Amino acid sequence: MSNDARPPVIIVGAGPVGLVAASLLVEEGVPVTLVETCSELPHDLRASTFHPPTLDMLERFGVVQSMIDQGLICPTWQFRDRNEGVVATFELSRLLPDTRHPYRLQCEQWRLGELLHARLQKEPLATIRFGAKAVAARQSAAGVEIDVATADGKQETLKGAFLVGADGIGSIVRQAVGAAFDGITIPELFLTLSTTFDFREAMPDLANICYLSDPKEWYVLIRTKRVWRALFPVDAALEDKDVTSPERGERLLQGAWRRSVPYEVTHRTAYRVHERVASTYVKGRILIAGDAAHVNNPLGGMGLNGGIHDAFNLAEKLTAVIRGAPLETLERYSRQRRQVALDVVQQTTLRNRAILNTREPEARKAYYDDLRRIADDPEKHRAYVMRTSMIQSLRDVEAVA
Repeated sequence: MSNDARPPVIIVGAGPVGLVAASLLVEEGVPVTLVETCSELPHDLRASTFHPPTLDMLERFGVVQSMIDQGLICPTWQFRDRNEGVVATFELSRLLPDTRHPYRLQCEQWRLGELLHARLQKEPLATIRFGAKAVAARQSAAGVEIDVATADGKQETLKGAFLVGADGIGSIVRQAVGAAFDGITIPELFLTLSTTFDFREAMPDLANICYLSDPKEWYVLIRTKRVWRALFPVDAALEDKDVTSPERGERLLQGAWRRSVPYEVTHRTAYRVHERVASTYVKGRILIAGDAAHVNNPLGGMGLNGGIHDAFNLAEKLTAVIRGAPLETLERYSRQRRQVALDVVQQTTLRNRAILNTREPEARKAYYDDLRRIADDPEKHRAYVMRTSMIQSLRDVEAVA
């Protein structure tokens, strides 16, 4: 429990984004109160891809080697056609010397959460409140207040100097900012199935991360240390029980690769996918980050990474303000990270979906030819992986005033 006399920064949401922001702030001597609705640390299974610059950032916490030990290093990734095979393979070694981690790391996001939570528990400036649901927030010129409902049915008000919302797509904090959350909902559900079958038995030249295009039914394969995760688009009109039924999962997996025996599925989940960006990330003393500020489809692994990059940018500017910089300094955080969400994250994920999903033969051929040209040209290849690994966006954003 913090005994610091200064009012804390209140952070809503103990996912990776909130935990990273809290970790950065306490390192700078800023007291933090972290509020989380769940009664224990969330174990969200959706995101598992960590990009090279994110791993570079996380090194400061001493957690990357543990993540590597628990995860799987993926030095390449592929686009494939379900019938033709490999279209293009991209090599992350071409990122050298611009990163210390020239690969994607497949490691479930909750594992990072556990590592950061363990560090924060040892920090006297950190107070962590589980089972406390944020229900309303407001601010004045001097500080912020947030109302929380506790597990025993009571309500209390927490006071702080600043408020950070890392509380997901339904963010209460975004409502307090008053930001619009315009965009689209993708017209299909995404169903993710985890299976013990090793797809390299079927496709020996398969990369650990692979996007398989098909005009009728595309899918994505991602290998983790323990299982392969297969992601399929599913009709959004179906009822939830039909989307996640064992029969549907078996049909989809058999369609990906026919076997004489059923697939062993260890986990299945379905979720709606949105492409939305908040109209602003800041209002006075209240800020938002991660899924509270921007959401996108998972094709490219940019949501989790973009949220962590938000947290680093936010913590740097918030620390400066606490130390005397003008409050308007926080507006630059909003301008910089919104531009990344709009120009990089959404454009990349939407293009990935278009490549996988297009039904027009000439358009498919054009996409494939473009990918092959990029992969075959060393300069274009490096520029492409610099962009898709999010290194370039971190550099470009510094030019945003």
